[in-house]
Amino acid sequence: MKERITTLEKTRNIGIMAHIDAGKTTTTERILFYSGENYKLGSVDEGTATMDWMDQEKERGITITSAATTAFWRDYRINIIDTPGHVDFTIEVERSLRVLDGAIAVFDAQAGVEPQSETVWRQADKYKVPRIAFMNKMDKIGADFKAAMGTMVTKLKANPVAIQLPIGSESSFEGIIDLLSMQAVRWFNQDGTEYGFDLIPESLLEAAEEAREDLIMHAAEFDEELMDLYLEDKEIPAERLKSAIRKGTLSGGLTPVLCGTAFRNRGIQPLLDAVVDYLPSPRDLPPVIGEVLDREESVEIWPDENGPLVALAFKIMVDPFVGKLTFLRVYSGSLEKGSYVMNSSKNLKERISRLLFMHADKREEVDYIRAGDIVAVVGLRNTMTGETIINGDSRVVLENIEFPEPVISIAIEPQTKDDSTRLSKALVALADEDPSLRSYVDSETGETILSGMGELHLEVIVERIKREFNVGLRVGNPQVAYRETIRTSSRGEAKYIRQTGGKGQYGHVILSIEPIKDNSSNFIFEDKTIGGSIPREFIKPIERGVREALGTGHLAGYPMVNVKVSVLDGSYHEVDSSEIAFSIAGSMAFKEAVRKASPALLEPIMAVEINTPEEYMGDLIADLNSRRARIEGFETRGNLKIIKSHVPLSELFGYATVCRSLSQGRAIHIIQFSRYAEVPDKIAEKILGK
Repeated sequence: MKERITTLEKTRNIGIMAHIDAGKTTTTERILFYSGENYKLGSVDEGTATMDWMDQEKERGITITSAATTAFWRDYRINIIDTPGHVDFTIEVERSLRVLDGAIAVFDAQAGVEPQSETVWRQADKYKVPRIAFMNKMDKIGADFKAAMGTMVTKLKANPVAIQLPIGSESSFEGIIDLLSMQAVRWFNQDGTEYGFDLIPESLLEAAEEAREDLIMHAAEFDEELMDLYLEDKEIPAERLKSAIRKGTLSGGLTPVLCGTAFRNRGIQPLLDAVVDYLPSPRDLPPVIGEVLDREESVEIWPDENGPLVALAFKIMVDPFVGKLTFLRVYSGSLEKGSYVMNSSKNLKERISRLLFMHADKREEVDYIRAGDIVAVVGLRNTMTGETIINGDSRVVLENIEFPEPVISIAIEPQTKDDSTRLSKALVALADEDPSLRSYVDSETGETILSGMGELHLEVIVERIKREFNVGLRVGNPQVAYRETIRTSSRGEAKYIRQTGGKGQYGHVILSIEPIKDNSSNFIFEDKTIGGSIPREFIKPIERGVREALGTGHLAGYPMVNVKVSVLDGSYHEVDSSEIAFSIAGSMAFKEAVRKASPALLEPIMAVEINTPEEYMGDLIADLNSRRARIEGFETRGNLKIIKSHVPLSELFGYATVCRSLSQGRAIHIIQFSRYAEVPDKIAEKILGK
C-alpha cells in the first residue's frame, strides 16, 4: 500500500454551518483562496462561488446542496463540506454532520444566533461534533461581538470563550487581538493576503487582559497543569493554553470564538489556524459503534487504515458525466479502485470502478482511499444514503441516518408521453440524491404527488426536473402534509383465517395501542406475549403488518404518528400459520384498535420569525393573528423588532409576498418546521369534508 501523504493526525474533516446569509459560503471561498486551492476570490453575489456550483445556487445566491472540497494549511489536510443555511435543505446539514469530525459555526456579528443557527447547533449536539465559532461581518452596521457571543449562551446554552477580540467594529473594524499571543493582527492589502502582528492599541489593552484572564479561567477547567499555573499566578505559555483550549473543544465543554469579515478578507488565516489547533483529527474522537448483524453484537470501529474497510454512504449525486456518485466517509481500512466491496446493509456485492476526491463539482481521480477520507466513488449502483460498505468477513452495519418527514406536497403532471418517461427517471434519480423528497401516484386522480420540506425545496426540485431532465410539467398548488394520531388507549383483536384447499392461512393477534404523549417517537412496538402464545418468528411479521397500516390512517388516509403498539396475546396453528397470515392479522387488529382510540388529525406548525422596522409591527401582527398564529414574544435587535410566533403551515402559502407588501419590502421572515399539533375541530371537519 502506498504511503499516506497526510497522516490521520494531520487530517481534519470539518463542516461549515450557519443560518442563511451569515456568510458561510463566502467564508469557505476565502479558506480555499488563502490555502492556495483557488487562484482568485469567488463571490456568492456575482455567482462565481466555487462551492455554489448548481445553476439554482448561482441564481438565488444560496447554498442548496452540500459541496465537498479539500484545502491544505500548515501541512494539514482539511476536508470541508459547505452546508446549506436554508431550513428547507436541513437534510444536507444532517447527513453532513453525521460523518464530520468538527465544524465551524458561522454567525452574523450583528444578528448573533438566528433560527437556523439553533437548528444546526442542535444537529451538531446530536452527533457530538466539536465546534469553533466565527463571528462574521464585523464590518456590518450594528455588529456587536460581545452581544453576539451572548446570544450563544442564551439561545444555544453553549459555553463560548473568546480567543480573539475585534479591533473596532462596523466601518472602523480594522483587525483582531489574538488573546493567546497578546498581539494585534492587521491586514495590509485589499485581498487580505498580507497581514502582520503589532502591539495591542493602548485603548484596548485593559479589555484584552480581562478577556485573556476569562479565557484562562475557562480553559483551566480542562487542564490541571494550567489550573496550577493559574492558581500560583505563574506565567502561562501560549502552547499550554492552546492545549487546554483544544481539550475543552474536543470534549464539547467550550467553544472558542473568533471574529472577522470574510467578505472584506479579514480573519480567515487565524480561523484556519484554529481549525488545525482546536478541531479533532479522526484519531482524537471516540470509536464509531457498529452492529454485527450475523452475531447481534456491537463493535468499536477505530480509524485504522490497516483494519477492515468500514465506510458510510452519506450522499448520492447524479453527475451528468460520470453517472451516480456515492459519497463515502471511510472510518476504517483502505480501498483501491476496481475492488469489490460488500453493502452490508443489503448483503449485496458491488464493484467500485473509480475513486474521486471532489472539489465542488470538479473531480480528482485517485487510485486508493484510506481511513479518515471523504471521497466520491463510482460503481455502487444499489447503495443508498445511510448504508454501510465493508470488505471484511463480519457484516458490520453503522447507525443509519434519520431523515425528516415531508410537510408539504404539490401535484405535478407531465405534459406529454415522452415527458412521463423522463419524469419517472428524474424522480428516481432525485429521490436517490435527496431522501427527504418523497413521491407517489394518487390512485384516484392519477397525478404524481411530490412531497418535501418547504415551498422553496419543492420549487428547486421542480426547476431541476425541468432543466436537468428536460421534462415539461404542469404544477398544482401546494398542499399540507397532514398526519393522524390517537387520543386514547384501546385494544384490537383480529383473526385471519383462509382455507382454500391444501394448506390454509391462520393468524390471531390481540394488541393494545396508546398515544405517545411526549412526541419522543413516531412509533414504538413491543412484544408483551407470554407463554409462547405467538411463536417468536411471527412477531416481526406482526410489526410489519402494523407498520403498513400506519401508512394509512382511519380519518382520511394520512400516515399515523405518535403511536405505541403492544402485542398482548393471540394464537397460532401448527400447520396453517404463516408470516403473511400474522402480518395481515396484525394490520387488521391495529385498524380495529385505531377506530376505538378517538383518532385525530394533525397539522404541521411552523416557527415564524419576522425581523422588521418597528413601524410595520402592528400590520404584521394583525396579519399573523388572522392566520391562527400564536405570538410567542418580541425582541429588539439593533434598530429592528423581532416577532416570534407559531403558525399552521396551511395558513402560510404565499406569505413571502404578503410580508413584503405589508413592510414595503423591509421585513425579513424565516419559516421552519416546529412540530405537529391537533387541528381544531371546525377546521378538521372542513378538511375531512364533514
